[in-house]
Amino acid sequence: MTNHRLITGLSNPTVKKLRALRIKKHRKASRKFLAEGLRILADAQAFGHSPEILLMSKDRDPHPILENLIKSVTSNGGEVLETSCAILSKITGKSNPQAVVGVYAELDTSIDKLRRSTADIWLVAHTMRDPGNLGTLLRTGDAVGAGGLILIDDCTDPFSFEAVRASMGAIFTQKIALTRWQEFYDWLRGGPGQLVGASLKNAVHYRDAKYESPCFILLGNESQGLPEKLESLSDIRVTMPMHGHADSLNAAVAGSILAYEVLAGLKKTR
Repeated sequence: MTNHRLITGLSNPTVKKLRALRIKKHRKASRKFLAEGLRILADAQAFGHSPEILLMSKDRDPHPILENLIKSVTSNGGEVLETSCAILSKITGKSNPQAVVGVYAELDTSIDKLRRSTADIWLVAHTMRDPGNLGTLLRTGDAVGAGGLILIDDCTDPFSFEAVRASMGAIFTQKIALTRWQEFYDWLRGGPGQLVGASLKNAVHYRDAKYESPCFILLGNESQGLPEKLESLSDIRVTMPMHGHADSLNAAVAGSILAYEVLAGLKKTR
């Protein structure tokens, strides 16, 4: 097959091109990103996302899911590359890479493409910097049936190798929007939607709040929380009491707890 070939050299131009996808500016220029692992690639396929390039270790174990993935890639005009573990390591930057890596076209991140009526819960993050937290929020969104994750202002890149890996496939199951605060706020107020800010200032207990659908859970930066302006524009502000010495929860953990509480609260009102 012309679209199935072997790569053996570390200096191969394709290797250099794919390795560059670990760097944000190259991802933006090419509008492509990497995803690693058969499970994540299988989830992507189940939700209609086929890799443009499928890389496989020559020493991989046979697996029926992988065989179906290969057929899907070739039937969609993609390319299948076989290579060594050393080359996969160079591409992914990991000393122990998984045997399967996919190269995907960057997903549409326009906020205008979101349909708020499709879900009761949406997650919103302002200037979130940690890719692990971002990936965890995507997994949380998938778990609670959220519509997606809206990233406001200077958040970490959701298509970074670390964020995609942390999402465990939810990068393909959740809608993602990248926007600025004013654009988001104008869009939100253009239709129904309750903005719930996670805050410590003039906030009600998170279990006492009255949540409404669709509910947009707004989380702040890991170290600084929400800016005062964003807090003041929230419909309600909620807080989770700290019973130990810590003054706050991890941002992704707080988002997960709030998401499940909102889900429970909405069910009680129906």
